[in-house]
Amino acid sequence: MYQQVLDPVGHSLAWSSLVAAIPILLLFVLLGVLRITAWVASLISLAVAIAVAVLVYGMPIGQTLLAATEGAAFGFFPILWIVINAIWVYQLTVETGHFDVLRRSFSRVSDDQRIQAVLIAFSFGALLEALAGFGTPVAVTSVMLMALGFRPLKAAVLALVANTAPVAFGAMATPILTLAKVTELPADTLGAMVGRQTPLLSVVVPLALVAIVDGRRGVKETWLPALVCGVVFGLGQFATSNFISVPLADVVAALLSAGAVVLLVRVWKPRQTYTEPAVVAGGAADAPTPEFADRVAHPDSRADVVRAYAPYAIIIAVFVVCQISAVKKLLDKATVKFEWPGIDVVSPSGKPLSLNEFTLNLLTTPGTQMLFAGVLTMIALRLTVPRAVKAYGTTLHQLRWAIVTVMAVLALAFVMNLSGQTITLGTWMAAAGGLFALLSPILGWLGVAVTGSDTSANSLFGALQVTAANQAGLSDVLMAASNSSGGVLGKMISPQNLAIAAAAVGMDGKEGDIFRRVVLWSLVFLALLCILSALQASPVLSWMVPS
Repeated sequence: MYQQVLDPVGHSLAWSSLVAAIPILLLFVLLGVLRITAWVASLISLAVAIAVAVLVYGMPIGQTLLAATEGAAFGFFPILWIVINAIWVYQLTVETGHFDVLRRSFSRVSDDQRIQAVLIAFSFGALLEALAGFGTPVAVTSVMLMALGFRPLKAAVLALVANTAPVAFGAMATPILTLAKVTELPADTLGAMVGRQTPLLSVVVPLALVAIVDGRRGVKETWLPALVCGVVFGLGQFATSNFISVPLADVVAALLSAGAVVLLVRVWKPRQTYTEPAVVAGGAADAPTPEFADRVAHPDSRADVVRAYAPYAIIIAVFVVCQISAVKKLLDKATVKFEWPGIDVVSPSGKPLSLNEFTLNLLTTPGTQMLFAGVLTMIALRLTVPRAVKAYGTTLHQLRWAIVTVMAVLALAFVMNLSGQTITLGTWMAAAGGLFALLSPILGWLGVAVTGSDTSANSLFGALQVTAANQAGLSDVLMAASNSSGGVLGKMISPQNLAIAAAAVGMDGKEGDIFRRVVLWSLVFLALLCILSALQASPVLSWMVPS
């Protein structure tokens, strides 16, 4: 048995935190400064994390390596299992030509790329986040944007930056439900508190998207649809999470925001339309051609348009049906839980860790549901089995380096988590006393940056947030919620999501370029949320915290 140690370096929490941070800091330096390919950077950082676990924390080498294998397995299932099948559904639409019909349809709503970015990356991405979560929105919306003529790098950056405000309520509020479980606080109360934080981000994010597309001119000319989208989304998210249903918060907000923008552009047009010529660098989609523009002017048949939207309607229908309690309970019978062989780790207090247990949710995972949606898409698009299998092979080839990266990053995360490196960092930050209200979102941000998952970050630090809040005399609901809200901002710099975005737009090996374009947005949004959390912990905004 291995018992975690919080302060292995000179019995100093500060020095131990400095050493514990080395693997993740190294990963970001390799990606953002030295521009090393993500899968190579991930493997190097994994090796360093293993060395720290064994040489500094004293974790047995055998258990350390087994922790890495558990993380790699989790990286493939459920995370990569979702992404692979999501990209496969997209490949089916490309194979049949219906994706061209879809992008022409979007172009007829608005041919301004700034508005398209808001509609697709933010609203449609939020709907995908609500239903599937994990890397699905980034994978799907980035290729949709590129198909509409966005440059690969810009498409990836837009998809990552947009995938923020909806994340806390993603996959039918799985992060919040997990947070409630580990903190023993009511899920409805936590959801209501998160619903009083992330909607403020929703107002800002669409404005950031139009700025990414077209700089200051983009904000000046299209601030109205961006603001309408953000405000409607924020109000929908707040109202649904506080008064209707926490799991449905993103579904309602996404549909309302998309509808508001579509209605607005029917009566309002930007002063001038913005488009740019696409430069495709080995991606999955082609730049719009003159024939494409001609087809936009002369619409496709209604039957073709229906079939083009069918895959996404099928995805939504499958996920909604699978969320019905009776269906979910039936599917859950195929779930298998077991202790990962050879791992016997307890917390510093001697309690067993939930990380020792591996859950194989064969039918309830969004990946399997996405696979089923893909089969139905085959039927709807009249695609033969050989062509569908060929498309699946194309998907696996496209994602080959992303698969290595995600599995390596999750292996690194599990080594850091099980050895105690992550909890050392969290405990050190939790010792900040009253200042912790300002730092609380950073803890969630760090957890998601390491693991790529708000759910995982809540599992890691949720209970710690409550303990720190009680010690500092702060609201435990506020601090726990700030962990989840802050975590959503780490998603865009998480190596696994960078790898997914790079693979989707055909920029394998250029994850560092994407990282440098998104890291500033991540830090700016995080600073805003830290200030909000501190104000909500003070008399200024304490009225926003549910009693």
